[in-house]
Amino acid sequence: MTRRLTSSSPSHISSSSDSDKRKLDGNGVDDLLHNTKSREVSAESSNRSESTRLQVLVKMMSGGKTIVIQADKNDTVEQLHHRIELKTKISAKNYCLIYQGKQLQLEHSLSDYSIEQDSSLHLLARILSTKHPLAWQLVDSVMYAVSGMLRGDGYASVNRINEILVAFFDRMPKTVKGEYLEIFLNSSVPAALVMLYDSPLDINKSCAESSITLFFDSFIHLPDDRQRCCLPVLLEFFRLLRKVYPRNKLYVSCRNTLGSVLELVYSSGGESRSIGDEIFPCLREIVKLMVKQLVDDDDNSGPSSCDVQKVSSFWQPLRYSIQNQAETFTPIALPPQNNVLRKLYRVFGKLLNAMGKCMLRLESLSDRRGAVTAANCSQYLAILKIVSSMSELYQGGKERVATLLSSRKASFGALVLKFVKRGDDDDHQWIFKYKEATTFESRRHLAMLLFPDVEEEEDYEEIHEMLIDRSNLLAESFEYITEASAEELRGGLFMEFKNEEATGPGVLREWFYLLCQEIFNPRNTLFTRSADDVRRFSPNPASKVDPLHPDYFEFTGRVIALALLHKVQVGVLFDRVFFLQLTGKKIGLEDIKDTDRIMYNSCKQILEMDPVCFDSAAGLGLTFVSETEVLGKRETKELIKDGKSIAINSKNREQYVNLLINHRFATSVSEQVNQFSQGFSDILADTTCFFKRLYVEDFDCMLGGGDNMISIDDWKAHTEYNGFKKTDRQIRWFWKILKKMTEEERRSVLFFWTSTRFIPVEGFRGLSSKLYIYKLHEGKDHLPTSHTCFYRLCLPKYPKIGLMEKRLRLIAQDHVSSSFGQG
Repeated sequence: MTRRLTSSSPSHISSSSDSDKRKLDGNGVDDLLHNTKSREVSAESSNRSESTRLQVLVKMMSGGKTIVIQADKNDTVEQLHHRIELKTKISAKNYCLIYQGKQLQLEHSLSDYSIEQDSSLHLLARILSTKHPLAWQLVDSVMYAVSGMLRGDGYASVNRINEILVAFFDRMPKTVKGEYLEIFLNSSVPAALVMLYDSPLDINKSCAESSITLFFDSFIHLPDDRQRCCLPVLLEFFRLLRKVYPRNKLYVSCRNTLGSVLELVYSSGGESRSIGDEIFPCLREIVKLMVKQLVDDDDNSGPSSCDVQKVSSFWQPLRYSIQNQAETFTPIALPPQNNVLRKLYRVFGKLLNAMGKCMLRLESLSDRRGAVTAANCSQYLAILKIVSSMSELYQGGKERVATLLSSRKASFGALVLKFVKRGDDDDHQWIFKYKEATTFESRRHLAMLLFPDVEEEEDYEEIHEMLIDRSNLLAESFEYITEASAEELRGGLFMEFKNEEATGPGVLREWFYLLCQEIFNPRNTLFTRSADDVRRFSPNPASKVDPLHPDYFEFTGRVIALALLHKVQVGVLFDRVFFLQLTGKKIGLEDIKDTDRIMYNSCKQILEMDPVCFDSAAGLGLTFVSETEVLGKRETKELIKDGKSIAINSKNREQYVNLLINHRFATSVSEQVNQFSQGFSDILADTTCFFKRLYVEDFDCMLGGGDNMISIDDWKAHTEYNGFKKTDRQIRWFWKILKKMTEEERRSVLFFWTSTRFIPVEGFRGLSSKLYIYKLHEGKDHLPTSHTCFYRLCLPKYPKIGLMEKRLRLIAQDHVSSSFGQG
């Protein structure tokens, strides 16, 4: 037995009558499913034995169209071929006719093959033979059973159809799966089952629903590679059901199955076909449901993760399909000319507007600190991610999203703080496209997620212990930190000063602060201090004279990363240029404005001078040379080859300024910056990624702490008492004395109390705990003591305010504030 295969696209079974004279089009489901009654009255036609006239439905091998041919039962197959050739202009040499899986031989009559009124024949391209004769037999059996049920005489076929479908999938070969499944499509099995489902007879509808559901279930349990091959069949079911029953549960089941498969296929990059027009209706339907959930959220539930996943499963392949229509994708100009793209832009707009309303509502439901309290917003960031992805297709789309997020910065930041967790960083990369719409707290949160989580001391399996002499702080700390592995340092730190009893987190905070003050002390020549801000530093180009300087910069990178990891504010700020170098950004003129005001003004003058005046002044006598002073010696460096002999003029002055800036602020300290970055990366894998998530002002707050004066009222509001009441005279005296102190004295008292000289930017509420004042019962004239680990100050019950002030001013001295704490 010979078989014929074709690569024709999916189509539908259709029926027609002589009276309507319509040409059936497989692309129109109205024709496909038009009046199943013509099938159900076919028995009447067969009883007219006096007539041998009949019409047959011939499905074309290309385009999926079906044509109607008038014939006679006594006609030969060759005569039928001739009629088809007259109507289609296709030579009979190039095709064969298939009926119920059999190739029709030219010399036989139509009656020999029992071809009856409205029989469906398939016009297929000629090749040698089919590789799957059993598959043809199985689908022919399905078609025969469906045909019988439509005529009303196939009640015994209900279970038979399901048995055949199971057999069909069980016999699917491990290879050439696509070719195998084309038989399922080319035989119009999906169209036949949907036609059966559209039947007015309950038994027919029930049978079809059972069989289609069985197909979906069988499909889901297939291996991934087989699911990919089944996608065309699933798309055919989806298209047919959507036309007939776009809202019932069978269609929804088909849509969900299609979404799952699309997600699998496109996530693995295994599908290159363009199916945008076919799946856009799905996306529009699901987004419409989601918008209703978002806007009319009466039950306070909101969209679920499953709802969002359904949208994503259709959006991702649709985006892939659109963006891959051209070799290089560029955002689409508005208004889009393509119909689907125009409708998709409206979908994007509706989802964006719905999220705007939700985020406005969210702000009214947040607590006074801006924390999210609503329970229905857990999927808002996932939805915004889809909206952001949609915006990239259109010109001005990203700007629309940025405008919305910027206007709802508080709720956007609150969502980031609540729902972005450690470990799911890949899901939230899109947020960094809208960095300007985030808050400091959210940017800090996103950056700190890159660090490992800091556990309680007793939870670490191994702790890196350090016993350090205060008098040799830098050298001994250098040895402990550089000799330890990165894993040991990330595992936990235990710090103790020699000949002191104090231990614990408070001592660790003190060590970080004192060590950083020593590292950044200009006398050590590692860093230079900014002329405008005594707390701001940048790498010293002259540090390279010390052969150990690369190791010390790597050591500094480790220490700074560890201070951030343990959330210790050390009172050190980075120069803007230094910070930008750590982000990997190229340094420009405006970047050096705060770093070197004199050089900035000089370069600005060079660039802004009138070209004629500049050239007439012989370029101010400048050449491509940089002159700097290092340790009292004048050093000259050519910026380009033979730079000494190349004069600066109006045409090359911009090149000169760029080279000069790059040499002075990048090349001259590149080794130091690289070593610092290496040390930082030992604790955190990606230094550049960390710094890119922040602005330099953010990093100032994280490492240096808030730069505002300490508020006594805020301090008092976050302090509790044990043994004292806030109305006791000693407590009233305490706060009165602190108000009289200078800012530095207050910070020294705070350091004695907590081992923290600089509080977080949020104020005292940003500390890990409340502060406590305990009554010290022994010695009414003794100095106060502290337990810095617990933020606890132990205060004697002084009889007079004058005595208390003397004692407090004594501990406000720097050399004392670092000596009386007990950890």
